[in-house]
Amino acid sequence: MTSPRGSAPAPDASPLPARPRLIATDLDGTLLHDDKSVSDRTIAALGRAEEAGIEVFFVTGRPARWMDVVSAHVHGHGMAICANGAAVVDLHSGGKLLTARPLDRPVALDVVEALRAAAPGTTFAVEQTTGINYEPAYPAFAQDPGATIATAEKLLRAEETDEGAPDPVLKLLAHHPELTPDGFLALARTVAGDRATLTRSSPTALLEISGLGVSKASTLALCCAERSISSDEVVAFGDMPNDLEMLTWAGTSYAMGNAHPEVLAAASGRTLTNNEDGVAVVIEQILARL
Repeated sequence: MTSPRGSAPAPDASPLPARPRLIATDLDGTLLHDDKSVSDRTIAALGRAEEAGIEVFFVTGRPARWMDVVSAHVHGHGMAICANGAAVVDLHSGGKLLTARPLDRPVALDVVEALRAAAPGTTFAVEQTTGINYEPAYPAFAQDPGATIATAEKLLRAEETDEGAPDPVLKLLAHHPELTPDGFLALARTVAGDRATLTRSSPTALLEISGLGVSKASTLALCCAERSISSDEVVAFGDMPNDLEMLTWAGTSYAMGNAHPEVLAAASGRTLTNNEDGVAVVIEQILARL
């Protein structure tokens, strides 16, 4: 959803906290360029923020194993919130899982049943703490060549072994080949929104399904509470519907110039596109005011 370079307005003059204590930023479509790189300008801005005593949290829908795009650019804390809030990991320790907020398997099975009935043709993938597995007709992941291929029902009905309980499910992914992305999300929330948190971040009809109440915002709030940081002391950045709760929770929030219309409407401010280093531009403004 990225706009052409130069098409977005300059960052607006939204009020900023006197001294922000934490910056929370999404990755794809936000901090990363479209080619998944992090610019030198952005790397420098992140480093300067932490030198000024402002923590930086990467808050993403990505799993921990896909965090190599930024793992070399963490500074003091090295922590990231992954899988839309289902996991907190330590990037300094190779993505070590610190906290998991899983989706219960019986609930996931209920959601699968509801979506199969409401939207025939839906296929599923199951994201676990150890990797992803998916159905035969689900779009394959080039990044995960070792995945198990089976029906969602079989994948979710894994039983305990001699080594203990099966790996926690971080999120369920649901793909539809014909529905519009927002239409699929609205339908899914109607039939299953009382059992799980449903959102999306892809330009295709791909839903991300987490445990009820699990979101980027709720996990970020828990991490901030551990540090005695209030929402008013947080500046957040995002571009897609899975960022909405985080942007409305944070005291100050910025939608990228390439953001989804709902994100543009929800954020308290707007910055340049991801390809124009919109996050770095605002961080530089924050630091200039300190």
